[in-house]
Amino acid sequence: MTNSDLTGKTILVTGAAKRIGRGIALRLAAEGARVAIHYDRSEPEARRTAEECGGAPLFRANLESVAEIERMFAEVEQRLGRLDGLVNNAARFTRFDPLAITEKDWDFIHSVNLKAVFFCCQQAARLMQKNETGGRIVNISSLGGIRPWAEHAHYCASKAGVIMLTRALAKAFAPAITVNSVAPGVIPFEDIDERGKRMIANTPALRGGTPDEIADAVLYFLKASNFVTGQILAIDGGLSQR
Repeated sequence: MTNSDLTGKTILVTGAAKRIGRGIALRLAAEGARVAIHYDRSEPEARRTAEECGGAPLFRANLESVAEIERMFAEVEQRLGRLDGLVNNAARFTRFDPLAITEKDWDFIHSVNLKAVFFCCQQAARLMQKNETGGRIVNISSLGGIRPWAEHAHYCASKAGVIMLTRALAKAFAPAITVNSVAPGVIPFEDIDERGKRMIANTPALRGGTPDEIADAVLYFLKASNFVTGQILAIDGGLSQR
């Protein structure tokens, strides 16, 4: 089974209002997919992204809450009738000395970066099981889930969790539903800090990546046959090899 044509496929992108999520949503819309835009607090940006995706439907949910995740997927089914793909992109990023991390700091990251990813996968799979053609799940992890960063121990743990979750769910949801992960390296935006600039300087490709390059990898997994599952693709200019 191959999903080489995304025309008419219903694909939900979490955290699609800005940055990488926005880039993914725009590419999916350009490929003919029926994109569903999730957001939490970035409503003006989400509305702009939805408009640029041809008037894509908007779904608001606080992903810290499993009840809100369940409500969102019920609303997706009610409004759109089916779900063919999920891109788990929504995430948080903070920086702390590990000796200073509090329970609140830990939960702030893990509630969205890992717990929400699992429950979104769970709810998506329940909908995809109703399809004759199954479905495709792509989890956005991070170079930080592959390589350790001293001042991001909590973040690295959450993204490493996404990678193992991807592998476990690929086995659990096979053969009809594939689960894969894209691990971005440094994708610079206007708020890039000095550490990010140093990482770019240390990247073999000698540059940062773009949201469109992440979208390329997402598209590959969404279009691939079910013989491609449980895979982690680092889009990082070779930085994970350093």
